[in-house]
Amino acid sequence: MAELAIKKKRPKNLDLPTIRLPLPGILSIIHRISGAAMFLLLPFLLWLFQGSLTSPESFAGVKAVVGHPLAKIVLLGLVWFYMHHFCAGIRYLLLDLHKGVELEAARLSSKIVFGVSIALTLIIGARVLW
Repeated sequence: MAELAIKKKRPKNLDLPTIRLPLPGILSIIHRISGAAMFLLLPFLLWLFQGSLTSPESFAGVKAVVGHPLAKIVLLGLVWFYMHHFCAGIRYLLLDLHKGVELEAARLSSKIVFGVSIALTLIIGARVLW
């Protein structure tokens, strides 16, 4: 009973900008953000796809929209979201199988996910968008 009466004062850090997340934590947050962004941008992508298939005139309009440099940057970001989400998803499947759950292995796999997703984005972006 005496232990319940004495409450330990635990330190609390509520200043969010000073909290430093480890790399696997950052990877997890970006994985969630990329999934939500892809879900929310899906109607836009379907609209572009529909416009490209409707008629030759609408295809030319979609080609003009996608040819704009700002649209290319947005599409490149979307490609990176997809590649990151895909690679991180494979990492999480391996973690579910208890592969790479140790601290060093988790940090290494996080670095690999970032490196592979950026490399794939650059390859696909150079091949498709430019």
